[in-house]
Amino acid sequence: MALQLYNYLTRQKEPFKPLERGRVRMYVCGPTVYDHAHIGHAKLYVAMDVVVRYLRYRGYKLRYVQNITDVGHLLDTGEDRIVKGSRRERVEPMELVETYTRSYFEDMDALGVIRPDISPRASCHIPEQIEWIKSLLEKGYAYEVDGNVYFSVEKFPEYGKLSGRRVEELEPGARVEVREEKRHPADFALWKRAEPEHILRWPSPWGWGYPGWHIECSVMATKYLGETFDIHGGGLENIFPHNECEIAQAEAATGEPFARYWILVGSLTVDGVKMSKSLGNFLTIKDALKLYSSEAIRAFVLSAHYRGPLDYSREAMLAAEQGVRRLHNTVRAVRARLREAPSPEGTADLSYIADLDPYREAFLEAMDDDFNTPRALAALHEFARSVNRMLDSGQPISRGTLAAIDRVFRELGGQVLGIIPDRLEPPGVAAELLDGLMDIILGIRQAYRTAKEWERADALRDRLAELGIVVEDRPEGPVWRLES
Repeated sequence: MALQLYNYLTRQKEPFKPLERGRVRMYVCGPTVYDHAHIGHAKLYVAMDVVVRYLRYRGYKLRYVQNITDVGHLLDTGEDRIVKGSRRERVEPMELVETYTRSYFEDMDALGVIRPDISPRASCHIPEQIEWIKSLLEKGYAYEVDGNVYFSVEKFPEYGKLSGRRVEELEPGARVEVREEKRHPADFALWKRAEPEHILRWPSPWGWGYPGWHIECSVMATKYLGETFDIHGGGLENIFPHNECEIAQAEAATGEPFARYWILVGSLTVDGVKMSKSLGNFLTIKDALKLYSSEAIRAFVLSAHYRGPLDYSREAMLAAEQGVRRLHNTVRAVRARLREAPSPEGTADLSYIADLDPYREAFLEAMDDDFNTPRALAALHEFARSVNRMLDSGQPISRGTLAAIDRVFRELGGQVLGIIPDRLEPPGVAAELLDGLMDIILGIRQAYRTAKEWERADALRDRLAELGIVVEDRPEGPVWRLES
C-alpha cells in the first residue's frame, strides 16, 4: 500500500508523491517562546515527530524545518507575547526568548522528539521579510497606511481555499484585528508600526516597526525549502487565519503553489476544553515528566489519530504508562534471552520469522493510512502478545529468531514510534513495589476523601510526609513524589 495522506487543502486522502523522487521537504510551525511548553505542545510535536520518523524509515531523505517565533505573534489585545512575557519576568525580550527556546528543546529532547534540521528564528529573517513586503506592495497585493502594511485579501481570489472561508462571509473581528484604516476587515498585517518605546522594532521603508506573524512563516519556509515544497504541518487551530494567510502572501509573492500537502494536528483538551496557557488549564511538559515516563507521554499522544482531539486525564496517562511498561517488559525478556543464547548467532527459525510478517505488515499498513498510530500501536501490542506466548511456551528459541524479534521492536517501536529505547534498564524491584504500594495507599486515601473522612485522609498524607513522600492533590487526581 502506498502512503496516503489526508490533505487539508483538498479535504481528502491522497497518495503521497513528493516533488523530487526520494526527497521530502517539510515545514512545521514552531513554538512562540514566551513560556514553558505544555503537553498540548507535546501532542503537536510528537505527532509531527512520528511523521518525520516514518518518512525517514520509508527511505526518504527529509529536510525538516521548524521555526522559532520570537516576535510578531500578538495576543487578541494587540500585545506581543514576547514583550508581555519579558515584562512578567522583568527581563529583556531576547533574554526571555533564550530562556524558553532552551526550555523548549530540553522538553523535546526529553520526549525523544528528533530536532529539526533547521530551526530559523523570525527575528533573524527581518531583511527577507521586508523584501517580501516590498514585492507584495509592488504587485498590488498590499497597501501601506501610516507605517502599517496590510495584505489585501480581495486582491487574492483564492483566499480561504485551505480553511473553506469566503472573504465575503468573514465577519469583522472574527480572529482578525479590526482597524478603520483597513480596506477590508479581513486584511491582515504584514508590517506593524512600532512606537518608540516598543523594544522589538526594526527600521523599514515604512518606518520603525516589526513583522506580522504570518509573513514570518512564509518567508522562512520558502527560504529553506523553496517556493513550493511538499508538506506543511501545524496545529489545526491555526488553519485560520495563520495558515490561510501564509498561503495567500506566499503565492501572491512567488506566483507558485506554496505547500502541496497540509497535515494539521487536532488539539489536546482537558474535560473537552482546549488546553492553553490563557485558560490556565495546562500541565507543562516538565511537570508531566515528573509524573510519567517520556515513552508513556508519547504513547498517550499516539493513542489517538493526529487529526482528532485528545482528552487528557490521569486515567488515560496511567493506561498509557501501563501499556508501555508491558511492551518494555516483553522487550527486556527477549533481550535477556538473546544475551543468554549461545554464540554464534546461528540461523533463525524460518517458520517463525515468516510469522513476523503479518504483524509488520499490519503496522506499516496502519502508518501508510495517514499515519494511523492507534492501529499501529495495536499491531505492536498484538506482536508483543505473540512473543510472550512464544517465550512462555518452554520451547527452545534460536538466537537468530530472538534477534529478528528484537529488530522488529527496535524498528517499529523504537525507530518509528519512539516508545522503545535502544537501551532498556532493568526495572528496579523496589521502584515497582513502591509504585504499586502508593497506588493502593492513594486509593485508600481517596476513599476517605470521598466519604468526607477528612481527618483520616489528612493523617495518611501526614504519615507519608514523615517518610519523605509528598502527596499533591491536583484537579486531575492526587500525585506523589519523593521529597528531594
